[in-house]
Amino acid sequence: MSEMKASARFVPFMTLYRREIKRFMKVSVQTVFSPLISSGLYLLIFGVSLGGNIQLSHAVSYLAFLIPGLVMMSVLNNSFQNSSSSIVSGKFSGDLEDWKIAPVSEWEILLALALGGLTRGLVVGVITFLTGEAFYYFINHEFIVVHSYLLLFLFLLIGGLSFALFGVSVAFWARTFDQLTAVNSFILLPLIYLGGVFFSIQSIHPLWQSIARLNPLFYFINGVRYGLLGISDVDVTTALLVSVGALLFFYLLAYRSLSKGSYARW
Repeated sequence: MSEMKASARFVPFMTLYRREIKRFMKVSVQTVFSPLISSGLYLLIFGVSLGGNIQLSHAVSYLAFLIPGLVMMSVLNNSFQNSSSSIVSGKFSGDLEDWKIAPVSEWEILLALALGGLTRGLVVGVITFLTGEAFYYFINHEFIVVHSYLLLFLFLLIGGLSFALFGVSVAFWARTFDQLTAVNSFILLPLIYLGGVFFSIQSIHPLWQSIARLNPLFYFINGVRYGLLGISDVDVTTALLVSVGALLFFYLLAYRSLSKGSYARW
């Protein structure tokens, strides 16, 4: 009997999590396969067409250097978009009103939203990685051998959860989709692009290197790059510590948004 009660305790949480999965899978062409086209264009233009003219201090081709950055970019961007769009759309549809009376705690709501965003991010990240492998095999007639599956998955997990939680915070603040789009365009994308997706900080001015090191996405991206290729612009232990710290910060920010400021505006 006690085991049945324990399993029933997680039914609301699992229901909310499955709702998040079904929500983005209903429009899978837009949410999952559309990024495939974007990744393919990035790989074709930067990795293949221009990559041969770009020299790196690391002993890898530019195409190989680019792939982990695109994978992390896909995970971060889609994790953020999934959780944020879910909440903003719920404000207009009235779905969030049901959460106030549902037998589910605030941390379970937060975890379900974060895991839903992470799931979408990982799905798109895997598709991006497979696309990159196809391009790499076409050019070099061999596949990229993953350096560390554990570190690769760990940094993808931390990064995806962090930006899914960041999406929760932004969505509770945003009153319209326009405000959500503004955050994505003027804050999220610049942080991603300046985090080392397309370049190594060793090739830029020391001043910009110092600025790049203030960007938490720099550590996410380099952690994934180390897990995939075994190279990084920063010590992997430092990258892991900063990434975990960022995850805790985004969790506290999202929890505060949910518990303090969210219900008051509904």
